[in-house]
Amino acid sequence: MTDTNTGNDGPAGGAAPSYGPLSGCVALVTGASSGIGAATAVALARQGADLAVVARRTERLEDLAATVRKEGRSCAVLTADLRDTAQARQCVEDAVERCGRLDVLVNNAGSVVPGKVEESDPEGWERMLDLNVRTVLHTSQQALPHLLRTASDGPRGVADVVNVSSVAGRLARPGNGVYSATKHAVGAMSEAMRQEVTARGVRVGLVEPGMVATELTADSAGATVGRGVPRESWLRPEDIARAIAFMVTQPSHAAVNEIMVRPTAQEH
Repeated sequence: MTDTNTGNDGPAGGAAPSYGPLSGCVALVTGASSGIGAATAVALARQGADLAVVARRTERLEDLAATVRKEGRSCAVLTADLRDTAQARQCVEDAVERCGRLDVLVNNAGSVVPGKVEESDPEGWERMLDLNVRTVLHTSQQALPHLLRTASDGPRGVADVVNVSSVAGRLARPGNGVYSATKHAVGAMSEAMRQEVTARGVRVGLVEPGMVATELTADSAGATVGRGVPRESWLRPEDIARAIAFMVTQPSHAAVNEIMVRPTAQEH
């Protein structure tokens, strides 16, 4: 994994202002080079958080970091291929080393490879299993000691894990079976992990988007999955980012465990 620092990690114009419900907190967002991940990083910065962002595309992350710094927050850029278990786990440690703490983990990195089980490429299955399931497990396990420490000692008295799933994790359809299986797995392990750590102040939330206009859904296969909903009616990444920000900015006694966000025009 490459730990990239192309200048001052601090906010533009000097010291970061101390305001917002996440002021003094650090959030790590995976899959942050575009789409939901990039929008979430900006949304959390606007709530006062400093950021660590990770993905494979360093140039995209640097552009995102510049945007975050314009919001008055710091942003550490971490380049990694999260399909590699060692890199997935190391990105958590690098985030803590660079930023000094960890309050929020957003597991957003993922892959969509539509196809019928009978006809699809098993390499696509492996890519989805790696990013959608194994990466979430490894980053979460690596982050938990830091999050538990923050929940115990930090000013908020709470820490957060947010796993980005999908409506497909609730409702399987032909041509989407393996992807749905991975997202069902994310839902199951999120609920189990929630029960394991909630009494110690770590909240675990699941966000399940419907059709969202991102790079993952930009090709013809993604459009097909839209099930007749016009693309102009799909959600935007910022819609999901607002849901994530809402989840992690609740007071410490309130845990929003699950949010499903569909386009108004999406029936199923």
